[in-house]
Amino acid sequence: MKLVKFLILGIAFGIILTKSEALSWYRIHEMFHFQSFHMYGLLGSAIATGMISVFLIKKFKVKTVTGEVIEIKPKEFKWKASIIGGIIFGLGWGLTGACPGPIYALIGTGSFAFVVVLFAAVIGTYVYGAIKKKLPH
Repeated sequence: MKLVKFLILGIAFGIILTKSEALSWYRIHEMFHFQSFHMYGLLGSAIATGMISVFLIKKFKVKTVTGEVIEIKPKEFKWKASIIGGIIFGLGWGLTGACPGPIYALIGTGSFAFVVVLFAAVIGTYVYGAIKKKLPH
């Protein structure tokens, strides 16, 4: 029964992605061709929301659903890993027309070709886990 609230949040997130047109290949195409501010505004508002959320989590020492304090540790920026990861992420986004976040929402809207994308994402996750120790972290 605990997981029902996460299912509801996931459905709400999918609805928001759909209504904001974040799933639209045309909006993404416009963004990469610098023809529209829509996606930049959407991404910028998501970044601002994330920054405010992290600030509030740190300030009020927010706990997880299991009661553990959320601790956000600083990370060292690694150029090589970021470049490789960015290239892989960008290629996937360019080939599929969608970033990983809305895959389920796209399937939910009837774009069943994204079942293949979901399958590839899961396989990619397993491959990453298998070669993680050999990657520049």
